This record gives sequence, C-alpha cells and structure tokens, in this order.
Amino acid sequence: MVALLARSPFRRDDGQAARPAPAVVLTAVAAVAVTVVGLLGLGLAVVVVQTLDPAGGMSTGASAVLAARLWLLAQGGELTLSSGPLVLAPLLLTLLLARGLSWAGRVAVRTLDDDPGGGRVLRSAAVVVALHVALTALVALLAGGDGVGVGWLRTALGPLVLALLGVGWGAGRESGLLDAGLDRLPGVTRPVLRGVAAGLLTAVALSSCVVAIALASDASGYAAVSGSLGGAAAGTVGLLGLGALLLPNASLAALGLAAGPGFHVGAGTLVSVHGVTLGPVPALPLLAALPDTQAVPLVAFASQVVPVVAGLVAGRTVGRWFGDTDGGSVSAGLAGVLAGGVLGVVSGLLVWVGGGSLGDGALAVVGAPAVATGIAVAAQSGIAAALAAAVTRWRALG
Repeated sequence: MVALLARSPFRRDDGQAARPAPAVVLTAVAAVAVTVVGLLGLGLAVVVVQTLDPAGGMSTGASAVLAARLWLLAQGGELTLSSGPLVLAPLLLTLLLARGLSWAGRVAVRTLDDDPGGGRVLRSAAVVVALHVALTALVALLAGGDGVGVGWLRTALGPLVLALLGVGWGAGRESGLLDAGLDRLPGVTRPVLRGVAAGLLTAVALSSCVVAIALASDASGYAAVSGSLGGAAAGTVGLLGLGALLLPNASLAALGLAAGPGFHVGAGTLVSVHGVTLGPVPALPLLAALPDTQAVPLVAFASQVVPVVAGLVAGRTVGRWFGDTDGGSVSAGLAGVLAGGVLGVVSGLLVWVGGGSLGDGALAVVGAPAVATGIAVAAQSGIAAALAAAVTRWRALG
C-alpha cells in the first residue's frame, strides 16, 4: 500500500494531478507500521487469551505491557527481574519481525525514483533503522515497572542489529545492490552461499522433527504439565502460543544435541548423547520433550545424522550450482569444505541467539553451547559437503 501511494499520483479537486507524498514520509510510515502492527497483533493475541480465563485474566493495560515485553525479548532485549536477567528471544516472533523490517526496507527503495543511487538507498534504509530503534526505546519505557526493569545495553543493540540485517536485506534485494556486490566477489561465492542456505534449512527442519518426535513420545507428560498449570482454556491456548513462539529455540537446542555438545536447561539439566542429567526445570509443556530418565533416548542417537545430512545437502547444492568457469570436482570439493565451515559458523550464531538465561540462579544457562556446536557442525558438515560437492560436480562434467 505504501509503495502504491508512492507511485500513483491522484487528482485534486481542480483536476490537476497531485504529486505523491515525499519519499521520506512514506519511508517513515513503513518503518512505523512495522512496530504498530506488530504490537497491535501481539496485544490482540494476549487480550483474546485473557478473555478465555474464567477468572477475568489481566486487564487490557497489563496485556499491552506483556506484549511490549515480548516485543523487546524478540529483538534480543533484556528484562531484569527479582530473580535475575531474563534474556530469551522467542525466535518465531523474531523471524516475523525481521520479515516486517525487510518489507520496510523494500518500501524505502520503492519510494525512490526508478533508478535510485546507492547513496539514496543507504539514506532511506538508515531512516527505517533509526525510526525502528527509536520506537523500540519508547516501547522499552512502557515495558518497565511492577518490579521489572530493562537492560538498556542489550535493548539498544539488539533492535539495531536486527534492523540492520532485516532492512539491509530488503533494501539490498530491491535496489539490486546486493546482487551487484555478489557479482564483484569470486564466482564460487554464490554456490557456497546457496549451499549454506540449503544446509541450514535442512539442519533446522530435521532438528524440528527431533523435537516433534520427542514431544509425541511423551504426549501424556505434555498434557499433565498443561493441566497442572490451570487456567482452563486460557491457560491451554496461552501455553500453546508460548510453545509455538519458542519452537525454533527448541529446534536449535536439538541441533546442539545432534552435533554432540548437547544443551542445557539450567545448571542442573544437561541432555547430550554422552549422558543425561535431570534437574528442576520451568513448568512449560514444551519441556515435556526432555527425557524422563537418565538414559539417553534413542532419538538423541538418531539425531546425530543431522549435521552430516545437512552437509550432504549443502555439498550437493554447491556442486549443482558450479559454473563452467568455476573449476572441476577438486575445486567443488574445496568449496564444499568452505560451505560446511560457514554452515558451522552460522549454526553457532543461531544457537547463541536461540539461547539465553531465565535468571541468575539455577536457570542462568539455557540452550546449547554456541562455540562447541558451531565447531562440531563445521567439522561434520564440512567433510560431508566436500564429498557431496566433488561427486556432484564430477557427475555433471560426465
């Protein structure tokens, strides 16, 4: 809609064509729309859940504050509670927010002339980033109170980094600057990036299957935890929504399990293929996927194929996208090693983003160790990707 208003002149009462709104105004509208629509959607979801509570639930104001706190956490913000810092981004909400910022970046480019220069694109994108960070700071002021503080350093840096990535991606794709930059890099860059993307999607999808299998194997435990928390329909719907928001976090934790290092749910709970240590955990139905005993479950052993399969997919993608001037099977194999290494780095970063802390006590560490997971994924995926890329390229050359 914003882009349509930018390109479509309209008529005034005197019959003359009116000029479209200035580009900076439409860019600002798009940037503000991301925060406004996001908060309204979150707030409406919380209010709907509260209306299902027979006891009345939270007020509309309290629901708005809860939505604001979720908005901050999704951007890597920090809330300080009496029990310690709360740093855990619901990654499904983070992905939706990043998609909205990417849309705003595309709109910022569309409002410019048909042939915008790189400088104008950067300035328009900077406007979106600055407005988003400023609006997030205002939301942070609303999120405080009632014994809950805001960690301003993370709350400032998190939205800035997310906006730079989301807006930069959207503006770069829309303006063609991203493709122009890739064209200046060596020819194997695109096949390697495609391989990393394919391998990452494969790893996350298979890790999500591991979580689904673990939950399905203990459906009674999920129902027991959900029922023990009460709240009738409100509690069921609210816990289901929270579990959905945290499902990508659980998938990344399962990736740590598949890679070997395992994952923590507090200091007393560690799940890995080398052993299981169980301790007190929050009463969250999603955690019913944790083992019930100290024995390592069969799905944990089966999950160890995930990094290898992801590497095979990455390597095959690299080999398929290799051009005539990119080299033969040896070059493809080396590119596969590079793709596996980059896949490990990206996996480690995502695992770090998906983890966090639920206080400064027994739940100070939640998630998989980022460095160890990244190294393990890089090693396993790199070997598999090298073999797959070399074989795929060799077969393509005949």
